[in-house]
Amino acid sequence: MKKDEKLIFHNTQLLLEHYRDVVWSLEVSVFQANTNFQSEFGSTIEEFLELSYEAGLDLPSSDVAARIRSINKSRNMLRIIDSAVALLREKYRNGEECYWVLYYTYLSPQEIGGVDEIVERISNMFQDFSRSTYYRRKNESIKRMGDLLWGFTTNTCDPALELLYTDKILDDGDGEK
Repeated sequence: MKKDEKLIFHNTQLLLEHYRDVVWSLEVSVFQANTNFQSEFGSTIEEFLELSYEAGLDLPSSDVAARIRSINKSRNMLRIIDSAVALLREKYRNGEECYWVLYYTYLSPQEIGGVDEIVERISNMFQDFSRSTYYRRKNESIKRMGDLLWGFTTNTCDPALELLYTDKILDDGDGEK
């Protein structure tokens, strides 16, 4: 891999490694915010916001608005990751295997015991799914997720473009191009 591909791979893997923590943190933040609101105002944040918008209140600099923006930012980040995972699963050639590798390795609510347990679970779904297949699919999944999340690099696209736009002009057999 080239330097930029290694960086994208590393950043994608790091993002996936923190997925569970971000989900947990977001759930705790929402729970705490709703609990505080419920005890202080007798309503949920969503009900409060709806009433404040109806009343024409502007909350751009309030603590409430800052907390809600932070929660929404985290939710949006998770939606982007979830959408990329769904696209990988639905459209990529090894999408289903890649999905389950990502799910058990990074995305499931509870961490799985280890590689052997993950391989065992996935091998129940797919024939000939071995430990080496796991590592191949894991690296492949991280690379494809990087493509989806950060965009294709020129180096990634060059070979595909060469196949599409070749300088060779085909001869139709009668000497004409």
